[in-house]
Amino acid sequence: MAFFRNDTVNWLNLHYAVHALALSGSEAFLASFLLSAGVPAPAVLVAVASIFATRFVIRALVLPLARRFGLRAVVIAGTLLSAAQYPVLAMVHGVGPPLAVLCAIAAVGDSLYWTGYHAYFAALGDPEHRGHQIGAREAAATVFAIVGPLATGWTLTALGPRVAFGATALVMALGVLPLLRTPDVAVAARAPGAFRAALPGVLIYAADGWTCAGFFYVWQIALFRSVGERFEAYGGAMALAALAGAASGLVLGRLIDLGHGRRAVWLGVGAIAGGIALRALGAGHPVLAVIANAAGAMAGALYVPTVMTAVYNQAKAAPCVLRFSMATEGGFDIGCAGGCLTAAGVLVAGLPIAWAILPALAGAGAMTILLRRSYRPAPAAVVAG
Repeated sequence: MAFFRNDTVNWLNLHYAVHALALSGSEAFLASFLLSAGVPAPAVLVAVASIFATRFVIRALVLPLARRFGLRAVVIAGTLLSAAQYPVLAMVHGVGPPLAVLCAIAAVGDSLYWTGYHAYFAALGDPEHRGHQIGAREAAATVFAIVGPLATGWTLTALGPRVAFGATALVMALGVLPLLRTPDVAVAARAPGAFRAALPGVLIYAADGWTCAGFFYVWQIALFRSVGERFEAYGGAMALAALAGAASGLVLGRLIDLGHGRRAVWLGVGAIAGGIALRALGAGHPVLAVIANAAGAMAGALYVPTVMTAVYNQAKAAPCVLRFSMATEGGFDIGCAGGCLTAAGVLVAGLPIAWAILPALAGAGAMTILLRRSYRPAPAAVVAG
């Protein structure tokens, strides 16, 4: 398998799998834990929106740090700062100062991590094997993510949030170890046209962020309520979903690398649209919600390689991968913050939570158009005769 021959990408994928193990025991529980800690559902979504809005404002700080220390150092620092937010999460009780501190730390850590990581992966991966490499990454991440929800759900119930989220922080911090085996990537002092070149990726990420708001964050609240607000049941549902999605992305990644990107768009985005509709239908119904959660994980495994192959290849071709990533992550922040605030408004209006999930379909529709443009075949060269 040629796509496994890049040792650097293999180490990056191992790091990502460990990071996914931590996230499946932390971010996947973010909205549900805040809800159990006395934060009303609309306020949970406003808090999530504030994290993304703050990320958007402070992201410009990533560039001087990366120019001074390199991309690998930015990813490592982002990993450690992201880990630091979870002990704070355990201290949240209702709307108050700990929630504000959590949002601030999460914004800084996530801004460093995701901006740096996506630029780093784009720079070090192979365009001809990109779909395979992302598919392998997502498959490994979902396998690791089977353990995280089960362990966190049980630990939250048996030992409490300090132990559960403390363990999560430790696992996430250990994710820096594979990065010590990867090379650094320098960032140019100037890159004319870099942000202009990122516009197609910005639009894709904005649509992705809007989709994520309903598909992921609102769904956390809906699923938690559907399983009776029991952490062990919620963790079990998340683990089952990870198991269901483990192999799907490898299949689609191969299809993309064989040149069928536009066909993959219909499969990947069509699957995520179906997952959104099923989650809206399943909200409030325990068995159907668990099925919808598993189906959504399978859809996500098809969707992520479709989106990220297009964006990573655009980034590698851009004048500067970091500046490209800064711009695209800003698009995601705007889309997700807007989606979360819209969902919060729906809940404040007293409408069922299913109506707060459905706006994500608009993001999927926009994504179909944007990705098909991205995978459009290059025009044939004209040869003078």
